[in-house]
Amino acid sequence: MQTAKLILFSLLCWASPLWAALPPADAQGRELPSLAPLLEEITPAVVNIATYTHRRTQNPLLQDPFFRRFFNVPEPRQRRSSSAGSGVIIDAERGWVITNHHVIDHADEIEVSLTDGRQLSARLLGADPEVDLALLEVSADNLSALPLADSDQLRVGDFVIAIGNPFGLGQTVTTGIVSALGRTGLGIEGYENFIQTDASINPGNSGGALVNLKGELVGVNTAIIAPGGGNVGIGFAIPANMASAITPHLAREGQVRRGRLGILMQNLSPDLAEAFGLGSDQGGVLINQVVPGSAAEQAGLRAGDVILAIDGRPVADPAVLRTRLGMLAVGDTLQLELLRDGTPLSLTARMGSPYGARAQGTRLSPYLDGAELAETLERSTVMVAGVEPGSLAARGGLRPGDRILAANRIAVETLAALARAASAGRGGLLLLIERQGETLYLALSG
Repeated sequence: MQTAKLILFSLLCWASPLWAALPPADAQGRELPSLAPLLEEITPAVVNIATYTHRRTQNPLLQDPFFRRFFNVPEPRQRRSSSAGSGVIIDAERGWVITNHHVIDHADEIEVSLTDGRQLSARLLGADPEVDLALLEVSADNLSALPLADSDQLRVGDFVIAIGNPFGLGQTVTTGIVSALGRTGLGIEGYENFIQTDASINPGNSGGALVNLKGELVGVNTAIIAPGGGNVGIGFAIPANMASAITPHLAREGQVRRGRLGILMQNLSPDLAEAFGLGSDQGGVLINQVVPGSAAEQAGLRAGDVILAIDGRPVADPAVLRTRLGMLAVGDTLQLELLRDGTPLSLTARMGSPYGARAQGTRLSPYLDGAELAETLERSTVMVAGVEPGSLAARGGLRPGDRILAANRIAVETLAALARAASAGRGGLLLLIERQGETLYLALSG
């Protein structure tokens, strides 16, 4: 036990140059390790986020304008509701703050509070619901920012620090280790590649920082498994590399216009791996179909190819490959390392568009203002290609990637059919959509 304590003490003292400013020695003259010097450097870059939403307080039966006019019903009053979360300053010069999309979703006002007491109004630059990240902008001098680490270098067992605003208490620091890497299939987000940690994360920590002992941002805290409603030591963070990949798109376009490679894929069982010439310890993803006319076909990919790596980074299974491809926009290039008939092969592909005909939402219905709709190339359906943050469509709940099944209870497969169905409604637009394999209704109104 004494040896273990000495090893832990040595690791902590060696981890960062910031440990030079250690606290006083104990009664026996031994220096005491502390995270305080590191936290003094990094906590000013972690902010509290308050959001405010204005909601109408009126019985839905009284929302009909003709009913209100006939009975002289006053206009509905607005109620201001609020919620709390966390964020991280990643660029002090630009005033960029990254947080979770679900922290600022449907917000009419966003306020950022700094550790020095300043409260700043924030502007939403862009959001990506599929990864659950959003980029804010604040205007202020003397901001502190956290550098982004290469999260691919994380190892299970690395020490990490979680900083956020749990339960609205104010900035709180907890510590732990990386419990697991590459967590997928949790159904939390569209693209998942989570860092799992036992550092205590609770409601309000969303959007906060997961930091290594070098003071670098390794992840953005986003979710917990909490059967009893509180922390049980299983928290998840979005890797910093995912955040750095989509931040330029959010800043430039307000969203991520994801590209399409055009392949269908499957896991490699041990028998399949042997049949396709892989070693017993070698991972990969088997292509079982290449979509005609797709970027994959143009790059020379074939059914039966096994993808081993993208841009030098190994891919072990379809979930990892899907997430890697999901970080790429239309026009991005990628280097694919393959195994074809047992022979290594390298190909370059350029991500194509997943859509055919496109239309701005306002051309189809005033209630779709701010949405970009498109017909898909692979099957007859209308997809939401993009949603402008803060627009009418965004406030109505539409997200990029939603598949529109019906409008005003009329099935739609084309943009023209959507326009006809939308015009058949009275006082709003009722949509039936498919999102991440689930169907739900959205009622869009002014």
